[in-house]
Amino acid sequence: MTTNKKILSDKIIYPELSYTITGILFAVHNELGSYSREKQYGDLIEKKFKEIKLPYKREVAIGDSGNILDFIVDEKIVLELKSKRFITSDNFRQIQNYLQQAFLKLGILVNFRSKYLKPIRVIRIDK
Repeated sequence: MTTNKKILSDKIIYPELSYTITGILFAVHNELGSYSREKQYGDLIEKKFKEIKLPYKREVAIGDSGNILDFIVDEKIVLELKSKRFITSDNFRQIQNYLQQAFLKLGILVNFRSKYLKPIRVIRIDK
């Protein structure tokens, strides 16, 4: 069984960093609830990143496309925040596009409007 866990952990991209980010997302959701604005969630996430000295960039323009990412965490993970009724296929395409343009492997898409927070890991599809 230990071997299976080792194999699975080798296939998960940035497991420790993802776990840390997810913990922050849950803390923010617990503190602000489901009906704040995207900017309020982003401001509190940024504050929590600073508290634990987690390197990040906020509102990053990528390429010459005019696209702006909510966060790039530790130069490894795109964090895309939403505060809307439903996550749509357009939101998945958007983060996939960001991953392609930023040359990053992993994104986390989170919708704070949900009653129960469910951060979604999105892995870049190599074309």
